Order: sequence, then C-alpha cells, then structure tokens
Amino acid sequence: MLSLTCPCCGITAEETEFTPGGEAHLTRSGPGSSDSSYEAYMFQRKNPRGVHFERWRHAYGCGKWFIAARDTVTLEVFGTYPAQTTEPPAEIVTQIRARRPDWTPEPQGAA
Repeated sequence: MLSLTCPCCGITAEETEFTPGGEAHLTRSGPGSSDSSYEAYMFQRKNPRGVHFERWRHAYGCGKWFIAARDTVTLEVFGTYPAQTTEPPAEIVTQIRARRPDWTPEPQGAA
C-alpha cells in the first residue's frame, strides 16, 4: 500500500485517505482546440512502467490536490508537491535520478 504525505497539511497516511486524480502535468485542451488534441487530452494517457507523476486529493484530510512522484513498479514514492507547481521540483528530480540513474523526464504536456 502507498503511504503519501500531503504537502499542504503535512499529514502522512495510507492511500485510502486520498483519492487518485490521474496523470499530472497535462496540457489541457478545451473550446477551440482540434478534435484530435481534445481526444488525446481526454483519452490518451500514459501508463508507464517506472517513474510517474500523478494528481492526488487529500479526501479525508484538508481536501487539497497535490502531485506525487512515484514508481509504478515498486510503489516507491519520491516525493509530493502542491498541484499548482507546473513542473517537478529540483529536489524530487534529484531523488529520482539518484535512485533511477537511467530516468529521463519527458517534456511537460507530452502525451
């Protein structure tokens, strides 16, 4: 089971206290976008084996959204940070690279 720390209120709890919200750092598509870009935004998500950035909500706590960087194979959590952050903080990237030297981040918004 995952153990996550909410960066907004500082509480560490099991994943059952949180609600997953899917892939983080997506380029949003809406009115005025092409059909193909909207389709990609709505239905084409990454499902990586390895490092992944996900949105989570502290449903049974402060209710705020945040982002967790974790490994989908080992369930290792590298860190969490507020949802308003547009890219992973340097200290989390450093932690990931220390444990996964072959990891290379994908460009933000790439699908």
